Amino acid sequence: MVTHGRWTVPSWQAVAVVAGKNVAGPENRGTLAQSGEGFERFLWGGLRLELHKDAAEDYWFNLTGGRPALYVICHESPDGAVQPHVVTANPTEASGSIEADARVFAVPIPPEVYHHIEQFVVKYFVPRQKGKRKRKDWMEDQERG
Repeated sequence: MVTHGRWTVPSWQAVAVVAGKNVAGPENRGTLAQSGEGFERFLWGGLRLELHKDAAEDYWFNLTGGRPALYVICHESPDGAVQPHVVTANPTEASGSIEADARVFAVPIPPEVYHHIEQFVVKYFVPRQKGKRKRKDWMEDQERG
């Protein structure tokens, strides 16, 4: 909670993504721990990272950037609570979700997930051949017309 004057507003933060089939299922959602400082920690399960061939270039940019991250996209309820909805490795999808007013949190990629995404990129990402564009001769068009 963030308090400013008479107002108290909930403040949310994603700390990490944990990989594994048996970490937590959908039935394990809820309070994990509550500290004496008023912080509650939640563990959400049942979310899957899905990779798509047409986004392989975005994954490549994510992995080769300064801070590779997974993005936890959350929906916010009217009372201010957030609920994780999707986990993605696509920064373009994350920024699009921000523009659609979703809450998005970037977290470090666990090593085993990083390796999985890296293998996916190697398999499906084909860099486009960059070629020079030929400049159009505007004078030639005027002489014809």
